[in-house]
Amino acid sequence: MTATAEAVVVADTALAARAVGLRKVFGSTVAVDGIDLDVPAGSVLGMLGPNGSGKTTLIRMLLGLTRPTAGTAELLGHAVPEEAARALPHVGALVEGPGFHPFLSGRENLRRVAATEPLLATRDIPSAVGAALERVGLAGAADRRFRGYSLGMKQRLGLAAALLIPRRLVVLDEPTNGLDPAGTRDVRRIIAELHEGGATVILSSHLLAEVEATCTHVAVLQTGSLVATGELGTLLDAGTAGLVVATPDVDLALRILRAAGVTAYRAEGSEPAVVVSDDGPPAPEVVALLVRADVAVHEARRTRANLEELFARLTEETT
Repeated sequence: MTATAEAVVVADTALAARAVGLRKVFGSTVAVDGIDLDVPAGSVLGMLGPNGSGKTTLIRMLLGLTRPTAGTAELLGHAVPEEAARALPHVGALVEGPGFHPFLSGRENLRRVAATEPLLATRDIPSAVGAALERVGLAGAADRRFRGYSLGMKQRLGLAAALLIPRRLVVLDEPTNGLDPAGTRDVRRIIAELHEGGATVILSSHLLAEVEATCTHVAVLQTGSLVATGELGTLLDAGTAGLVVATPDVDLALRILRAAGVTAYRAEGSEPAVVVSDDGPPAPEVVALLVRADVAVHEARRTRANLEELFARLTEETT
């Protein structure tokens, strides 16, 4: 199925999902502790956090699979779990690994799932199943028994089930678990197709590089609490590491800057450069200071933290 065929009608609401004060307690364990989260319609939201941070529990409450201890959740403008039946036909989800009949083939399993889709006509089931299997790279193994599938193939079949029909929202909990690099690239391609078609995607993953490459927004969880959320670019800009000045005169530049009371250090990597701390003078003043001292300035640019650095800092600050 092409990105054009994937096109969907975005809901009138600007939010695909919302959590307000969501809390979930299991005995004496607080799995989710009062989370407020808005998922903009049409976004690709990466949900990040260490094991035990509450990601899967939060996803299950948003989908109406787990009733919250406190707080409210909305899915495509409908309260869940109370009105989940009105939203779920438009939602595809792969949560905590797929569950299929081991003695049936991948195709037969997918046909059974397709038969439960309220928005899929019976006459369209064979073509929808074939297209989904092709899309996730399982067409060649579609008639093999599920019990003989590798972990990665099982994940692909679960993803195919989530993509049987065009969705307004797709929720993927660790979709690359067990996948080889080619499978990971397939997941990235599918997420891009969904986004281009107007669907919203919520992606829970430990692969920070994949999240950085595919997501427009992120939500970072730690021990059941939401420690940061927003547009990915904005959060990375907020984690700016400083001003990088490319110069062949690194030693001279460091002496000049430090004599002026500016915090600076030699940049790592093959490019000769210095990094000026973000709490230093504005960039034009730094460049003027160096030029007046006959330092050859080839380039000056802001550098920002990557997602791995941002994630490490946010989670370390709350431990």
